[in-house]
Amino acid sequence: MNLTKATLILDDGSKYEGFAFGAEKSVTGEVVFNTAMSGYPESLTDPSYAGQLMVLTYPLIGNYGVPARTLQPDGISTFMESNRIHANALIVSDYSHKSSHWNSAGTLAEWLKEENIPAIYGIDTRALTKRLREHGVMMGRVIIGNDPKKILHPSFSDFKYDEINFVDKVSCKEVIAYNESNGKKRVILIDCGVKHNIIRSLKKRDLTVIRVPWDYDFNRMEYDGLFISNGPGDPDTCDKAVQNIRKALDGDKPICGICMGNQLLAKAGGASIYKLKYGHRSHNQPVRMVGTNKCYITSQNHGYAVDNNTLGKDWEPLFINMNDDTNEGIRHKSKPFFSSQFHPEACSGPTDTDFIFDLFTEMLYK
Repeated sequence: MNLTKATLILDDGSKYEGFAFGAEKSVTGEVVFNTAMSGYPESLTDPSYAGQLMVLTYPLIGNYGVPARTLQPDGISTFMESNRIHANALIVSDYSHKSSHWNSAGTLAEWLKEENIPAIYGIDTRALTKRLREHGVMMGRVIIGNDPKKILHPSFSDFKYDEINFVDKVSCKEVIAYNESNGKKRVILIDCGVKHNIIRSLKKRDLTVIRVPWDYDFNRMEYDGLFISNGPGDPDTCDKAVQNIRKALDGDKPICGICMGNQLLAKAGGASIYKLKYGHRSHNQPVRMVGTNKCYITSQNHGYAVDNNTLGKDWEPLFINMNDDTNEGIRHKSKPFFSSQFHPEACSGPTDTDFIFDLFTEMLYK
């Protein structure tokens, strides 16, 4: 086997050397880590990873291959969370060149090459993750092969993660309807980079889903409820969505948000958002429902959080992260508006909080 050398360089100058197993091209992105033990097909296709170099802390990756990239008749992926890979690169410790699984349609390396996504294995991901935990997420560059100019003098000036509106890059560009003939209630879905299992979860509850671009003024449409999806990047780049959501807050129709949706709903209500040191990306984040002793294990993928101290008088925290006490959801004190920072649709991850979709659906009938 001919091995191609690959190097990861962080913007603090630290370097990690390994070998390439995806597309052989060099890329730049924000380096983040995910501590989940499985689910790399779902994570790679999660639009919330747009612009990022994904580090997987679980040491063995690729052993169960990847499922077929089949689509349902309405264009929703059967097994993935979107129709393509969104992460800029993948970084792992040990790549399994051979894979085996009843649902595998090919290897991870084959898929990465098909979609022109570079990947590195042989990296000390434990040491890399410790550095990111101590110093915070930072920009990095994957260099494939021996390019001494890039390795000795990496330049990150062409890519400032926080300044790019990644939501605009991954959102749909036109209105798309799902389940129109069978839906009993009509829900507007603001697509900030929606995971397909959110759409599957809404369809499963006999709802018609009208998916609109992130900056679309949905207030002129007829609907029974509003759903705000997950998405990548800094919520402060999405002011058009915040303005449209703020108009909806004047009414009484149910509103639910997930991840980026939690942050945009909070901003529409007057709260502020701040960037976490290294974010929450895993399947094992414990959250507590405020006012109760109920704790749930959740799937998460976000780098920003709502500042609880800036919530207006009509709003209150709904969930709190039990690891660092950060916000994990909000709710309005009198209107049917609420959200979660975690992913109740999971996929991959635990399904403990799937009831969030039931709560939203119940509100539509009140």
